[in-house]
Amino acid sequence: MKVLEHPARTVKPQGIGARVLRKEDQRHLQGKGNFIGNMTMPELNEVAFLRSPLAHARITDMRVPKEGAGRIFLRTDMPDALDIIADSTLPTYQVSAIPPLAHDKVRYVGELVAMAYAPTRAEAEDLTELVEVDYDDLPVYVDTDSAMKATSDFIHDEWKDNTFVTLKADTNFDELASQAEVVVKQKVSLGRQCMLPMEGMAVLAYWDHQADQLVVYAGTQVPHLVRTGLAEFLDMPQEQIRVISPDVGGGFGYKCILQREELCVAWLAKTFKKPFRYMEDRREHLIAGAVTREHDYEVTAYANKRGKVLALEATITINGGAYSVWPFTTGLEAGQAVGNLPGPYAFRGYRCTTRAVATNKPPFMPYRGVARTGVCFAIELTMNAIAREVGREDWEIRFENLVTPEQMPYVNVTNKHLDGGDYPASLRRALEMIDIEGIRARQQKGSPDGRLIGVGVGTYTEQSAHGTSVFASWGTPLVPGFDQAFVRITPDGGLEVRAGIHSHGQGMETSFAQIANDVLGIDFSRIKLVHGDTDRTPYSSGTYASRSLVMSGGAVASACKQLVPRMRKIAAHLLKSNDAAALEFRDGRFFALGQPGGEASVSIADVAEAWYLKPHLLPVDVDTGGLEISVGYKTKVDTGAFTYCSQAAVVAVDPHTGQIEILDYVVVEDCGIMVNPMIVEGQCIGGIAQGIGTAFYEETPYDEFGQPLASTLADYVMPGATEVPNIRFDHFETPSPNTEFGAKGVGEGGGIAPPAVLFGAVNNALQGLGVEMTQTPLTPHRLLTAIEAARHSGENSSTGTTGK
Repeated sequence: MKVLEHPARTVKPQGIGARVLRKEDQRHLQGKGNFIGNMTMPELNEVAFLRSPLAHARITDMRVPKEGAGRIFLRTDMPDALDIIADSTLPTYQVSAIPPLAHDKVRYVGELVAMAYAPTRAEAEDLTELVEVDYDDLPVYVDTDSAMKATSDFIHDEWKDNTFVTLKADTNFDELASQAEVVVKQKVSLGRQCMLPMEGMAVLAYWDHQADQLVVYAGTQVPHLVRTGLAEFLDMPQEQIRVISPDVGGGFGYKCILQREELCVAWLAKTFKKPFRYMEDRREHLIAGAVTREHDYEVTAYANKRGKVLALEATITINGGAYSVWPFTTGLEAGQAVGNLPGPYAFRGYRCTTRAVATNKPPFMPYRGVARTGVCFAIELTMNAIAREVGREDWEIRFENLVTPEQMPYVNVTNKHLDGGDYPASLRRALEMIDIEGIRARQQKGSPDGRLIGVGVGTYTEQSAHGTSVFASWGTPLVPGFDQAFVRITPDGGLEVRAGIHSHGQGMETSFAQIANDVLGIDFSRIKLVHGDTDRTPYSSGTYASRSLVMSGGAVASACKQLVPRMRKIAAHLLKSNDAAALEFRDGRFFALGQPGGEASVSIADVAEAWYLKPHLLPVDVDTGGLEISVGYKTKVDTGAFTYCSQAAVVAVDPHTGQIEILDYVVVEDCGIMVNPMIVEGQCIGGIAQGIGTAFYEETPYDEFGQPLASTLADYVMPGATEVPNIRFDHFETPSPNTEFGAKGVGEGGGIAPPAVLFGAVNNALQGLGVEMTQTPLTPHRLLTAIEAARHSGENSSTGTTGK
């Protein structure tokens, strides 16, 4: 591990930088987790939904049989549940209203049409099948081309076309593009994916008569945002709603919005004052949860003869599905795409148009890496194309264009404040780790099994913990501000930490305890994190955008630091010292130096005992705020802290079967000061596994009628243990100057680069065949089709004909 721009620091055994085992793993490994599916309570009813079989149709009539009365509900039965509307301040944005249940028309296969409840899920599903619905077919817009060409029968009748929003950027483009000696064009596209957390969407709601409160257990990343949304769309005061997020089995962005199923189940509990639960099954998720990654890019790079990019022009089209979700809207994906396409590169001319287009598919949601997987794929494959055009190695072009450490901090062409690091050094280290010279020699020699060896590289930035001004610029209806943490010393010297974020697998109970231990020295086992309950925690917009450790972790560190002066005054009184400032605080104790008879000290537990149990020992001027405090925190620069990373892969491609084996995969990550390197690596490995899925396996294709063609895990292919290689790591640590202890977010990073890196490696292996792959996922069928097309093209060229 290399520490950049930072003096040597001592890592405490349980503090920041220690590889401490995760606190939460014990209960999960012993089957003691508390998930919504584990919960039981008297009179609990299970909820099921009737879903649309058509992608675009008007509902002309709906009939509920008498035996379903009072247990089957249509939109007309829910007048006090409002449509979910995610508005935006972005110019050109068109608003879409999401009804809790469809009533005038359906806009994608799997859309909710009716709701039923019964003592069991099977009985509830039987009830939904009693509902009769008459549909009148409308034109189906599966792809963005057909949607943009439509002149009538728009997906939303009140719209002027089928485009949610169009965003543009233009900086110094004409001047710098005119100086180019080389012009390279590149088209790439990404297939639509599901997110597939281990636990699907889950919600349980009931009425607490004692508190006169609607209680909603939601498997969510954003409990406070869900409460805000439920209050708005159920027209209730927020104090009458309590949202609790227990253990959550993964989210990846799927659980960071208000889902219409959550609204419907909450409405049932509010209306009937009984408990109701809905658990999404896997087929529902595969049909209605195919909500991400579908981007198309047309990129033109303007460079000099060495491959130095002067200007970049791009058109990005995002298949946004049928609705704009609350609260982030499709503007988030579009804004991230136009803003992050330049990545880690230092060109100064830029022109980009990004369109989020409405189609008859499920609504687009933020997924791990929000737009950045797509922009990394596009910019990295463009860099490879430049390298081929100018006759240099892929990594040489990157060294030509990466922001250098001498330029840091660097404000790039889209006003991103890259806060530090050595991007070229990370790439150089990745090349060393895969032994690039050895790989080139192996390629020259050839493989005895006939497979083709290829190597790919990629460098990216991950904008983490971006805040108020950034989200405001994306026009979202809710904008994150200060994250707060509440900390309290317990009467026996333990520590209780309350934070408004929520974990869905990131190890926050461990990391936050390490942060508090680093400041206060309280034993790791004595520090408890309370999160996921709107009645017990301070407000936070939640866990997304790699923000939790930086924002809420920064608040925890700040709050713990602000407790020290309060305790110091009490400690000085207990030590009979007149100079509290002279006391040294280390490892959870206050020391009065130079005392007769040796060094005297008192512990945090001694101070707590005086405050809570023996107040007669307190000084008269004690701080009456006591040993608890709530502190708000946000980063010094609102555009966030920029993690960066270089990844490299070596693959073997069988040109006869289309099979691809990943022989080696290396990661050189710099996320600033790592609180727990083991957790960082775990996050990266999980992200890379998802990135391998994006690159080679995962896709939900649709037919011309908008029917999803991958509705089971027999059709929707995911990487397993045999498809994920042994991933090797090296770490740099460049502390961010803009965060509390130099940390940067890392939660999304692993999933950003793999498609770019792996496609680069495959294309490198296939360059002798004249094949370039640019569409995810890279299935054996697509690969063999491309190889066959290249072979025919070559044969036709040799006989003077043109291949088609």
